[in-house]
Amino acid sequence: MKVLNGYEPAEVLGFFEDICSIPHISYHEKELSDYCVAFAEERNLYYEQDELGNVIIIGEATPGYEDVEPIIIQGHLDMVGDKVPECDIDMEKESIRIKVDDDFITAEGTTLGGDDGIAIAYGLALLDSKDIPRPRLELVLTVCEEVGLEGATAIDLSCCKAKRLLNIDSEDEGVFTAGCAGGVRADSLIPTEMVEKSGLICEIKTTGFLGGHSGIEIHKGRANGNVMLGRFFLFLKDKVDFDIVSMAGGVKDNVIPKNANANFMIAQKNVEAVRNAVAEFNAVISGEYGVADPNVAIVLEVKDVATCKVLSEVSKEKALTALNLLPNGVQTMSQDLPGLVETSLNMGVMKIDEEGISTCFSVRSSVASAKDYLTSRLEQFTEMLGGKVSYHGDYPGWAYARESRLRDLCVKIYEKQYGETPKIEVIHAGLECGILSSKIEGLDCISIGPNMADVHTPDEVISISSIARVWEFIKAVLAEKE
Repeated sequence: MKVLNGYEPAEVLGFFEDICSIPHISYHEKELSDYCVAFAEERNLYYEQDELGNVIIIGEATPGYEDVEPIIIQGHLDMVGDKVPECDIDMEKESIRIKVDDDFITAEGTTLGGDDGIAIAYGLALLDSKDIPRPRLELVLTVCEEVGLEGATAIDLSCCKAKRLLNIDSEDEGVFTAGCAGGVRADSLIPTEMVEKSGLICEIKTTGFLGGHSGIEIHKGRANGNVMLGRFFLFLKDKVDFDIVSMAGGVKDNVIPKNANANFMIAQKNVEAVRNAVAEFNAVISGEYGVADPNVAIVLEVKDVATCKVLSEVSKEKALTALNLLPNGVQTMSQDLPGLVETSLNMGVMKIDEEGISTCFSVRSSVASAKDYLTSRLEQFTEMLGGKVSYHGDYPGWAYARESRLRDLCVKIYEKQYGETPKIEVIHAGLECGILSSKIEGLDCISIGPNMADVHTPDEVISISSIARVWEFIKAVLAEKE
């Protein structure tokens, strides 16, 4: 028996549970893409599937809506694959395990993928229905959104006739997104040298970090696990001699890293001094992050005496310099929109070993020149340490439109359904609307979605009652003939 049986809207939640049963983290969306194709074939709907796995499914207008302007319903096929350390699920190959807790759907030990499985579920439910009045509907589902909007960049939309696009990739019911930042992934690699030494191996790990989405939650002041390890070793440097064996942390460039660890070598006589340093450091960061990230801490495990390769003294200094001085977090706030982050970056993934000092950043800005300046700073710093920076998935921002018929329609429908005016905002996160707008001249976009929390983390939840209300809203928008 399915977990979501008995909950409403059944037509949406049925598809959502199917989607959750199919592995679909970024770069592994093939099975879900094929599921959508099979859906279209079974219903004799026109579809296109490209070599990347992007899918477009078209349903012609229902009777009486043939002359109504068509609309694109858009979302992405991939999800961020994060899990708690003790979780045994292989997210590339295995289904996640969903459950219901009161009004919320969540997953056991992993991300849920409500971002953006719910968009797929809404779209399929609309196309599956025989009695929902609507114009021609073009369902556009992209791959690799979470790793740089790669699917949206590559997709061919020539089969689409619509000049209106309803993106379902926002996470707050009653908040309509009407603009977003542009961004790029930056990979920094600094070469290292290793030498062989003998000593006592210790491991340090982060624990209790909240993490989160590097766009929508970057302003909350949460601790970055990768940066925190660098800070700890800088703290330890004046107290105890040590050598770094290896370091690693984070899962995706656009996720504020929670889990990071490092293996290091000390003299056996210094164990107690290291224990004291850890306790002292934890007291410091607990005081600093008591509100923004109240449970942050690092834990120490003392292992065995061993002979192994460690970073040379020069490479160790490079590693500490990079982790502590490379920019991270909010850089500037918008001067036009109070409270909006203008420019930021997130050191999402870090690895330090004999292959080099590798750091992967998600860079975002609503001002193109500010983004360029930030990447230039990354380049200059990395090159000073003998390394290089490469870029992937550069995507444009989505500028706020002063006039939007679709936005006006959505506001009207929302006010009628809810009895209040929705909030219109521009966000510091990447949405596909900017890229897709460049492919269809005059495309009118708005982004909506049901209530979600802690997306991109194993604590992710989505509200069932909100899914239902947004479902009614979407149907009302489609039914409007203006």
